[in-house]
Amino acid sequence: LAFSIAPRLDVVLGASFAGSRRRSEFRDWVDQNDLPIEQTTTLERVPVTASLRLYVGPRGRSIGQLAWVPAKFAPFVGVGGGALWYRFRQQGDFVDFADNDVFRDDFKSSARTFTAHAFAGVDISLGPRFFLTGEGRYTWARAPLGRDFSGFDRLDLSGLSVTAGVGIRN
Repeated sequence: LAFSIAPRLDVVLGASFAGSRRRSEFRDWVDQNDLPIEQTTTLERVPVTASLRLYVGPRGRSIGQLAWVPAKFAPFVGVGGGALWYRFRQQGDFVDFADNDVFRDDFKSSARTFTAHAFAGVDISLGPRFFLTGEGRYTWARAPLGRDFSGFDRLDLSGLSVTAGVGIRN
């Protein structure tokens, strides 16, 4: 959701969800029943952010007092920050390398942390009210891991994302 506060500057409020679930297998070992050691790792992230978006050039031009024609391409850059909630889970078989024992477990961690981001993108007009938008965003965030992961460093939740969508001008 974006609100224009100057001809080339918007305040943008956003929330999103990203999740991934991967199965993996430890191929160097088998369990007591000669079965593979398998795990499932799940990571879910929910950032809630506020940003400033600056358009590099004019978004369009006025024709008279009542008509406005959007620019075909309107590139932008921006920065922002907010809060990020995550949930990390690893479940399956694990090897205790002290005695090579294989055990089944379910490790979980979730927390909230602060996040910052920088982005660049472009709006492509389809007409006076509709446009396509594309954005590349790099997010910085690190969060503590829960008790199940004691002894490990903070979880790095940083990374690059690319999004595309359709927008409506009001």
